[in-house]
Amino acid sequence: MAKILIAEDERDIRELVAFSLRFLGKYDVTEAANGVEAVERATAEHPDLILMDVRMPRMTGYEACKKLKENDETKDIPVIFLSAKGQDKEIRQGINAGAEEYILKPFESEDLLSRVRQALERSKASQ
Repeated sequence: MAKILIAEDERDIRELVAFSLRFLGKYDVTEAANGVEAVERATAEHPDLILMDVRMPRMTGYEACKKLKENDETKDIPVIFLSAKGQDKEIRQGINAGAEEYILKPFESEDLLSRVRQALERSKASQ
């Protein structure tokens, strides 16, 4: 069962994404409410994938992603950003921070689940 970390400061969104993933019965989901928590949980739990909001308290998603990519233990964990900020500048910043994808809010659950599945397959194939 793949382990997914959801880092999102808005509880309703975090819980909706977690529910959608758990409902499938294929994913073990853990949650973080800010960037600092995300880095701590990723380092301790080594998830297979991280879904991360861009704008979070204590540490932005960009900063958290950079920190994870600088750490040998977490650098290979794929990160997908979830954000309402969809300007080219923000998307480039997310990719430059190390994310492999950038999904705009609001998103369809089916699209999110499909992209999660694809990211996990790519990650598994590269190992």
